[in-house]
Amino acid sequence: MTTDATITGGMNAPAVAAASAIPPAELDRLTDDIVAALKSVYDPEIPADIYELGLIYKVDIDDDRKVAIDMTLTAPGCPVAGEMPGWVENAVGAVPGVQSCSVTMVFDPPWDQSRMSDEARVALDMW
Repeated sequence: MTTDATITGGMNAPAVAAASAIPPAELDRLTDDIVAALKSVYDPEIPADIYELGLIYKVDIDDDRKVAIDMTLTAPGCPVAGEMPGWVENAVGAVPGVQSCSVTMVFDPPWDQSRMSDEARVALDMW
């Protein structure tokens, strides 16, 4: 059974979509800690983290506490495209209780500025 914590666009609020064998309190802690780990990863050219930018499309936490993440980039030709998935895997993989983390780069739907949170808009002065 898989628990989907889906993180989308500007809302950036994980939603648990399915029942899980992981106790609810632990799932809440894991979700909060994974979000905090995602917020520690920055595109070096943009002064906002990848979570607030809306680059994280999906986070799946399975019953074995293996995390699978779908993410995108602000542009397919991003200079750190080859490195950023590793940064995300390392950050999330270090969360206590996470057994492993894998990242899949996706480009559908394409990222656009509507996916950014208000916090990212303030950081980038995009009002």
